[in-house]
Amino acid sequence: MTGIPNAWTIEDGALKINSKTPTTSERGDLLFDKKFKNFELSLTYKVDKGANSGVLYLAQEIPGKRVYQSAPEYQVLDNENHPDAKAGRDGNRKAGSLYDMIPANPQNAKGFGEWNEAKIIVKDGHVQHYLNGKKVVDYQLWDQNWENMVRNSKFKDWSDFMHPGGAAGTGFIALQDHGNNVWFKNIRLREL
Repeated sequence: MTGIPNAWTIEDGALKINSKTPTTSERGDLLFDKKFKNFELSLTYKVDKGANSGVLYLAQEIPGKRVYQSAPEYQVLDNENHPDAKAGRDGNRKAGSLYDMIPANPQNAKGFGEWNEAKIIVKDGHVQHYLNGKKVVDYQLWDQNWENMVRNSKFKDWSDFMHPGGAAGTGFIALQDHGNNVWFKNIRLREL
């Protein structure tokens, strides 16, 4: 899209993805307007009861595919009330996790309706996720361990997922529209 989907609004100084937007043509992920390679992204988020979203990074826009099919995801979730928290393995679909691959440890997400602080650092393929001031995920992209994790995840048949950022190792950052009420504020992005 060239504009902002109608499902996104501003509420009390925060970007909000709204669950009650009636048509799919009004829905969609919110992408930053350029690609990034090395960066530090910090933001504050809160979720409604049972809500699911995520922050995607090194994403590609590929005709006929959704942006999440090419991008790692920092999971944004109500761990207590969304069924995805119990799916996957060892909590790898809970808040702060590298979705379906590495569980956030420690798991220190606050419950629905409370603000959580998230940070993602990507530097030359080395990725760290932080949640509420604690480093919860640390991994390296594009190495053998990464390839093994992809092969053992739900993304194993998605060829574009194996190489986030494509040949140049750069991609979009996106706030995911998963059809639930989620708020994002204090968004800060610094290129490294």
